[in-house]
Amino acid sequence: MKFNRLLGVAVVSFATFTGAAFAADINGAGASFPAPVYQAWAAAYKAKSGTGLNYQSIGSGGGQNQIVNRTVDFGASDAPMKDDKLEQASLLQFPTVIGSVVAIVNIDGIADGQLTLDGATLADIYQGKITKWNDPKIAALNKGATLPDLAIVPVYRSDSSGTSFVFTSYLTSVSADWKSNVGAATSVQWPAGAGAKGNEGIAGTVKNTKGAVGYVEFVYAAANSLTSTNLVNKAGKVVKPTTEAFMDAAAAADWKGAKNFAASMINTPGDKAWPITSATYILLPKNPANGAQSAEAIKFFDWAYGAEGDAIAEKLHYIPLPDAVVTTIRDAWKAEIKADGKSVWTN
Repeated sequence: MKFNRLLGVAVVSFATFTGAAFAADINGAGASFPAPVYQAWAAAYKAKSGTGLNYQSIGSGGGQNQIVNRTVDFGASDAPMKDDKLEQASLLQFPTVIGSVVAIVNIDGIADGQLTLDGATLADIYQGKITKWNDPKIAALNKGATLPDLAIVPVYRSDSSGTSFVFTSYLTSVSADWKSNVGAATSVQWPAGAGAKGNEGIAGTVKNTKGAVGYVEFVYAAANSLTSTNLVNKAGKVVKPTTEAFMDAAAAADWKGAKNFAASMINTPGDKAWPITSATYILLPKNPANGAQSAEAIKFFDWAYGAEGDAIAEKLHYIPLPDAVVTTIRDAWKAEIKADGKSVWTN
């Protein structure tokens, strides 16, 4: 599986891409969770193929709406679409990479990896039940630490967000109270806190607000030098957000049993597994109005699944998909995406 492959960049012949050199640029929109890797892929792909990618990081809900309305070549969503909506909109859903959501904080005197939280405590914070950083429940998880008498400012996504879906799915899995009162969705009624748009918005708000706590895709925490917390996982172990912990969680995914590739990696078992891990998805029309343009989008993702694309993803702390999953995705492209009754993907 690709999880065990060392970083490496393959030399790809420019001749592979000559057919795309004069193609129109590809247009996509949606999730901010994978935006850093899509943008990095876009730069590398254009250098080799001449075909650009215009990607709007507008949130998963926006990405789903735009592809349903066929205003972009592909939509992107961290929250898998429901089976009936995929069928109704005639969309093929497939994952691109696996990423992880981390909790970030802004507390004077607390450095990266020095604070530990668990799911139940996070759920209570976001329900407004825990309001100070020196609360006894937080202190019990951080014995010996000096915690300030500082108000907690929970920051959540104000837009329809796949990252919110992943985070609230985690809270739902670890807190019966959260499950019954709030639940999991791309948009929920947040009981406490302040809203910010996009992973970028949460990262910026937490960075500029003393006492704040938020949730972002790991690359945003790393890129902005934010303070990430440790989490207590399903096995009861304290784990740090590392590539190894993300890989351990990803390895437990049941791809074979997942319909429309929607394999869950939330709170998977394993002593080293990071509990908030998820794939992110692309939505492509099965009946594209412009078959040639749809083929160009597929070419882009086909390249991204190769060694060079994987190396870029790994550098940004995303986890490439297992080889067997990629093979199944390529088969789905051939079988399900058709224009004028013919497959747009014949490689």
